[in-house]
Amino acid sequence: MKTWMKLFAVASLAFALTGCGYNTFQSLDEEAKASWSEVLNQYQRRADLVPNLVETVKGYAAHEQEVLTDVANARSKVGSMQVTPELLNDPEAFAKFQAAQGQLTGALSRLMAVAENYPNLKADQGFRDLQAQLEGTENRVTVARNRYIETIKNYNIAIRSFPNNLTAMMFGYNTKPTFTVENEKAISSAPKVEFGDKK
Repeated sequence: MKTWMKLFAVASLAFALTGCGYNTFQSLDEEAKASWSEVLNQYQRRADLVPNLVETVKGYAAHEQEVLTDVANARSKVGSMQVTPELLNDPEAFAKFQAAQGQLTGALSRLMAVAENYPNLKADQGFRDLQAQLEGTENRVTVARNRYIETIKNYNIAIRSFPNNLTAMMFGYNTKPTFTVENEKAISSAPKVEFGDKK
């Protein structure tokens, strides 16, 4: 009789642990880290385009110093941020990251608007190639960011759902920040790229 009770207790404990959500948290946390890495890769790709873009524009529009300086400063701010996996668990640091990326997006948009005033710049093949790369990168940023948002949504639902929320409290798991709607609107619009002269 005691043997059966021990077996029943072990089986009950094993069943309880499989339904507690701990393994789900581990899996979703790894997915979040992987999707975040892709977001960072695409943002880095964008930042890497900036110096060549600025130099090309400077060759045709050197007196547009304010815009060029804004882009350089925004890229510098993005590059100086300490981006670690812990950022995913710190809403304040995540908000600073979003703000820096949004500032770079805005500066790049202003740079592209300035380029519209210089037909020779718009005709430059190097500049056109950089514009195309920037547009493609912005699209990849949007895709990577959307995957991240979906992953974090699933993670946060798991953390807040019963009985997983009990396990989350016990092991110190908290919801993770994601891109805000207000910022999402700003950073999801790629800089406007137009080829050819305006009529």
